[in-house]
Amino acid sequence: MAAGTERMSGSGQSARLARRQRSSSWARLWVARDAERGGAPRLRLLALLVVIAVVTWLLLPVPALTAVVPAAGSRPAAQPGLPWLSTAESRMVDQSGRSVLLHGFDDDALLESTMDPAPLDATDASIMEESGFDVVRLPIAWSLLEPERGQFSTAYLDRIASTVAMLNAHHLYVVLDMHFLGWSPTYGGSGAPAWATLSWVPDVQWGPMPSVTRLLSPAINASTVYFWLTSDWQTQYLRTWQFVAERFRGDSGVGGYDIINEAHAFPLPPLRFDKDDLFPFYARAITAIGDVDPNHLFLLENDALGDLPTSVVPISAPDLVYAPHVYTGVLFPPSFTGDPQNLDTHVDELAKEASQLPAAMWVGEFGINTDAAHSSQWIADALAAFAAHNAGWAWWQWKAEGTWSVRSPDGRSLDMTLLRELAQPYLAAAPSGYAASQADGVDGRLVITVAAGHALGTAEVAWSDYTLGGPQVSDHCGAQWTWDPSSARLALSVPAGVACQVELAAG
Repeated sequence: MAAGTERMSGSGQSARLARRQRSSSWARLWVARDAERGGAPRLRLLALLVVIAVVTWLLLPVPALTAVVPAAGSRPAAQPGLPWLSTAESRMVDQSGRSVLLHGFDDDALLESTMDPAPLDATDASIMEESGFDVVRLPIAWSLLEPERGQFSTAYLDRIASTVAMLNAHHLYVVLDMHFLGWSPTYGGSGAPAWATLSWVPDVQWGPMPSVTRLLSPAINASTVYFWLTSDWQTQYLRTWQFVAERFRGDSGVGGYDIINEAHAFPLPPLRFDKDDLFPFYARAITAIGDVDPNHLFLLENDALGDLPTSVVPISAPDLVYAPHVYTGVLFPPSFTGDPQNLDTHVDELAKEASQLPAAMWVGEFGINTDAAHSSQWIADALAAFAAHNAGWAWWQWKAEGTWSVRSPDGRSLDMTLLRELAQPYLAAAPSGYAASQADGVDGRLVITVAAGHALGTAEVAWSDYTLGGPQVSDHCGAQWTWDPSSARLALSVPAGVACQVELAAG
């Protein structure tokens, strides 16, 4: 038994030794594999920390900004029918304190030949006026204003002034917009003069202007980045604006200055671009322009990087207007299918951004190809969304080739369907207590509700005589009104302390 026990004991020892050897082998293998993995956990942790740091940096807030603008003081006498505009409590107002809505069009008649502009004439202005519109956003070109560095063109400024005067003669305000597309006409677009481009960077043309692939050109993006990250070209750009503002500082027919068209983050980091570059630039621009001309509105656009939100930095300055562009479901997916939710949500976001500035809101561009499915519904939904936030607008554009415009370049055709859809009746100027609803430019209808505590004064109702003829007016409160077909305006007043509903319909 003892011998047998010893043999069993020896066998057990051998088994234990084998297990220890196997365990040691597995341990060495595990250590070797862990060594191979080695830094993986640490790398994952490092990557996570980097992501957290980048997100924190992108979201890091910046202080509010201040633009120094002298008090407007006593302005020169306003042009007849074009009172001076300013802002109050995030509303656009005239000299009488009435809330003002500007409805109208963009027109690129004064841009470079690369944009193939069509001439704008008195017939265009007359049709707009008779259709009830009251504003033209007029793109102008830095490249034509300052063709050589430090040398400004009075001849081109005279062209601008002549066009402004022609539009003013038809009771149309003008918003001057320093336009950009593809950075410069040097690259087939619009904007910067040739001296404000980086000629040593290759201009790789991956598509026609203004396609997305064309805008990926290294030359276009390098020039754009240089503008935003240095003061070199910015200084000249603001001197150009001062050259323009000096000419129009006493002209009430100019509604305001749209400081830069469709600035966007690409290829710089989004969110930080808005905070570190765009809005600080706006503050400097307002200070520079305001030093020459404190009499006009300052229009600031959103970051044009698709439909992404703009990281607004509040600016303390007078007479600010937030002037975003809206192409939701048109240029930016998903395509519009008749459901207004995405469009409404985006306009709500823009209104929130306007309140963060704080500023009045006016949509500087919107539009759609009228051959597109659901285009009429998109237009109706967009107008309703703007009206819900008391925001005026300008349609891109009045006169051009294609199915985005109302009038053909040669003036021989006029898209009456589009004109009727856009020529909705509206309250162009109104004392407090007046509100409009149920605007319909196709069949011709507008309902105006006046609260009992309304302010005294006369409201001006825009009504398209060109597309609807004169309005039929009904009320039961003793309202007084006069109709002027030449200006497409109905002047309306309601007795003090009286609540009222006034209905306008096509005759």
